[in-house]
Amino acid sequence: MQSPQTLTELFFNAVDRFSSKQAAVRYKAGGTWHDITHQELARRVKQTALGLRELGVQPGDRVAILSPNCPEWAIADFACLTARCADVPVYPTLPAKQVAYVLRDSGAVGIFVSDATQYAKVAATRAECPALKHVILSEGAADGPGVMTLQALQQLGAAAEGKYAHYDRDARTVKPDDLATLIYTSGTTGDPKGVMLTHGNFTTNVLSAIQLLPVTPEDSALSLLPLSHSFERMAGHYTLFHGGVTINYAESIDLVAANMGEVRPTVMLAVPRLYEKIYARVLENALQGSGLKRKIFFWAKEAGETWAELTLAKRPIPTGLALRRAIADRLVFSKLRARTGGRIRFFVSGGAPLSADIAKFFFAAGLPILEGYGLTESSPVITVNPVGAPRLGAVGKPIPGVEVRIAEDGEVLARGPNIMKGYYNKPEATREAVDADGWLHTGDIGELDPDGYLRITDRKKDIIVTAGGKNIAPQPIENLIKTNKFILNGVMIGDKQKFPLMLIVPNPDALAGWAKERNLPTEDYATLLEHPDVVAKVEREVMGNLRDLASYETPKKFILLKDDFTIESGELTPTMKVKRRVVEKKYAAAIARAYTED
Repeated sequence: MQSPQTLTELFFNAVDRFSSKQAAVRYKAGGTWHDITHQELARRVKQTALGLRELGVQPGDRVAILSPNCPEWAIADFACLTARCADVPVYPTLPAKQVAYVLRDSGAVGIFVSDATQYAKVAATRAECPALKHVILSEGAADGPGVMTLQALQQLGAAAEGKYAHYDRDARTVKPDDLATLIYTSGTTGDPKGVMLTHGNFTTNVLSAIQLLPVTPEDSALSLLPLSHSFERMAGHYTLFHGGVTINYAESIDLVAANMGEVRPTVMLAVPRLYEKIYARVLENALQGSGLKRKIFFWAKEAGETWAELTLAKRPIPTGLALRRAIADRLVFSKLRARTGGRIRFFVSGGAPLSADIAKFFFAAGLPILEGYGLTESSPVITVNPVGAPRLGAVGKPIPGVEVRIAEDGEVLARGPNIMKGYYNKPEATREAVDADGWLHTGDIGELDPDGYLRITDRKKDIIVTAGGKNIAPQPIENLIKTNKFILNGVMIGDKQKFPLMLIVPNPDALAGWAKERNLPTEDYATLLEHPDVVAKVEREVMGNLRDLASYETPKKFILLKDDFTIESGELTPTMKVKRRVVEKKYAAAIARAYTED
């Protein structure tokens, strides 16, 4: 069987190749995990696609999907592809106003919504979306013009199957350069832009990525990142489906730990925030234990990380170290692997920089994290660390078919068949992003090492230039503090200022525990954060992690924040990236005071 050239071919080929496999996707309902086979999935996809045709949806139309990860998301996506229309994924965490912006800008004629909660967002702003004619509801019931259930749509399609005898053939007439999807960027700055990705963009990215991230039909994955994001869409949806991997949809982010124990995945994709939380939990459990437990943990951590450094450098392991690591594995690391289900072959990390210290700890525990890099505009993968030769602190080598070079100002440029067709209805923005020679200007600052591994140092727009002319890359500095059990988050500020400062979100549980041991009042957390001993404690913890920075990079002041950044507050994108400008604006008064009090 030839390699697919379009996502439609990818879908049909996978259904044919894995029709005897027990489950294509799995979901949990009523406390039980349920299987959907490839054949059953294909049947529902066909009925949904034909239902869209019966509603009058034409090839080239846009149809939105507003839903968390679930089988219905996959069905809606593949139905749109086989009906030859482009889908528009919408993050289910977005408020109604932002949902309306995406629907209006894309000119979507229809939308799949998961339930009444998501439907309410559409209903509240429907007058602002004149092109929207059809709303398909997966669960529950709702009234309104053009509203119907997914079951009714599939029944409509099933009844019309006789009219579409050439469904498969027609679906396969799609070309690699045809639009597959419009994915709206997270919008860390300005309004989101619709990234036009073609069938060929995605399919070439899948075929290249799978060479470096080998998966088989024996693998099982837990899908937890939003399918609205290009990383999960390409790697956790299309690539895994093409590889025959069983995809298990997590119930929610809060239940990921429980779902890991139930599903026992062999492969998982996540953003650094998940790995940071796992690491912080492990560290906190060790520190809360007895003196002996703490001693064993840190002895094991040191042995494991020394072993990891030598292993990654492909240097011989001394017999004594091998023995210590084996003991460490039995006493500490095996327990961590058990909490992830006990079968993980590798994790994949993307979406933001991963701390090298966290990557080293996971590698020592027998849980390698393969960090990659890319953008929505590149479908998304540009580089990834290969399974056999990961390099901590780097985001890997360019995947097959993709070129990477560093511009004179340090910006990472990429070129290949995965680069977007452009921004929807924004030709000027497209010309700014992709030059005449086809190079995508990523907006990231990076460097290539002698072996061709890419290292990302920061976002071009995030670089802080102090009043003294010093350039500071804030992201690596922010990552340094996230391994500290007393810290949840941090954002560096200081552009055009005499010195940098840092907004710190302390870990309330760890801080309250420390305060109780010292008989400090903990009833009011906001008041606790103002206590001089607490302020001094947090500053000591942060500075301990930042001790190796140059003087001009070191924050001179700290502002302690009571609440962590959230998607709902607008401070995080749906993929957990901090919206730096939003945070800076929200705390502008406190920042101004910190600088004027100097």
